[in-house]
Amino acid sequence: MFADPCQSAALASNLANDLQVSLLRERLMPELPEVEITVRRLAAALAGAEVESALAPGMVAMKTVTPPLDSLVGRTIEGARRVGKMPIVEFAAGNGGDRLDLLIHLMSAGRLQLFDKRASLKDRRSRVLIRLADGRELRLREFGTKQRAWAKLLREGAVEGDEMVATLGPEAWPTPPLAALAAAVDQPRHLHPLLRDQRAIAGIGRSWVDEILWEARLSPFRKGSELSFEEVERLYDGLAVLGGAIDHYEEVVGEQVPDKLPMPLKVHRHEGEPCPRCGTTIEAVYFAEHQTNYCPAEQTGGRVLKDRRLSRLLK
Repeated sequence: MFADPCQSAALASNLANDLQVSLLRERLMPELPEVEITVRRLAAALAGAEVESALAPGMVAMKTVTPPLDSLVGRTIEGARRVGKMPIVEFAAGNGGDRLDLLIHLMSAGRLQLFDKRASLKDRRSRVLIRLADGRELRLREFGTKQRAWAKLLREGAVEGDEMVATLGPEAWPTPPLAALAAAVDQPRHLHPLLRDQRAIAGIGRSWVDEILWEARLSPFRKGSELSFEEVERLYDGLAVLGGAIDHYEEVVGEQVPDKLPMPLKVHRHEGEPCPRCGTTIEAVYFAEHQTNYCPAEQTGGRVLKDRRLSRLLK
């Protein structure tokens, strides 16, 4: 009996999609600590390097046309920094013109890395290539096929006015003043999506929000507007895990930042394992593209929350 070709093709497609999602989850989305160590390493390695050429193989990667990307040719790189989860590469003024900044959004699967050799223009992961006169290449890569990562080339001073930057909330690290944090989370929304909202507080994503809430002993489904002053203080203290992660990366990450950083996560994606503090089994709530991990004993009063895939009745 022969298999239905359509069913076989559908099965193969589903397996490929499952594998791609699995690989993306394994790498995990770059968040504030990962971007911070990336720009620190790039700033040290790129200072003074001259741009030989600049290309954008990813057809939708560049979100600006003026100034053109090739206006980087001949300029030297002054440094790198970040705002929220977005890296910024700074280029010196050339021929009396303005200094330029390349603002990058890595989205869920992008990586900004420096390579000793240049990529082929047929490399499907390459989105933006900044080729240096010494033969090295600064490369914006993206895993998967969705091409969500993007870059904007902006004149000096324009980054702060860009809509993606101007709408950011206070930076999650260094920890903002307690009053600013209290104002940011004073919203009738669940803490898990609230803390991931870059307009509320900048830099936190799906991995580190679990760690912060576990550190603060707060349920991911508590509403920000319902927090007591003492609970806001615990949340404030919980943000220190971001600085701890950066310190960890400073110790273990060399000059080249790898695709997959050794993230010091204690609860995120550790479902089924004992809580590092109390030994209770870490549980998970699964969503379409992410999951939430928590300790029932310390965060939800002993309750195991219903799986989002099976029920919408979350309390």
